[in-house]
Amino acid sequence: MTGPDLREEKSFLYPPGGILIWIIVLVELLTFGIALIVFRVNFHQHYDVFLSSQNMLSKNVGLFNTIILITSGYFMATAMINIKRAKQKNAVRWLLFTILTGVLFLIVKTWEYSIKITEGHGFGFDSFFDFYWMLTLFHFIHVLVGLLILTVLLYKLQKGHYHSGNYLDVESGGVFWHMCDLIWILLFPVLYLLH
Repeated sequence: MTGPDLREEKSFLYPPGGILIWIIVLVELLTFGIALIVFRVNFHQHYDVFLSSQNMLSKNVGLFNTIILITSGYFMATAMINIKRAKQKNAVRWLLFTILTGVLFLIVKTWEYSIKITEGHGFGFDSFFDFYWMLTLFHFIHVLVGLLILTVLLYKLQKGHYHSGNYLDVESGGVFWHMCDLIWILLFPVLYLLH
């Protein structure tokens, strides 16, 4: 069973991926936004402690992971363009690149986590690291879920389920993946850079 033919003209008010994914994105961004505001308020209330702990994070690792996710977002957008242009093999390749860069992000983040744990900077070390772990682990879970979604989409794309006339699910998965990018782009400067 295939979805509706999306080659027909869509309403101006119809967002890419459908309205449901955008409601999810809005709720997620609101949740992260509130958490980041609470983090910043605490940062200013306990400035010396937070600044000292922030300096224990590797800005280079954070920047590297930011570049990885932005690159992954580009790969996702390119996969979507290829699906719409009926270039299935190219779409499969770009979606695979999206997944591989997402996995690389998780590997680097896991390595960073292992360093922090080895150094004794886990939950309970101080308020800064409590926020760090809560925010980054929540994002980590989102990336993991996104990768599971993209893997299922890749499998179905390889089987010919998605094509230029049926790509709504892939578009929705892409919106979710770009949300993961956006959240990290907000987390990186707030956690690693801003004083």
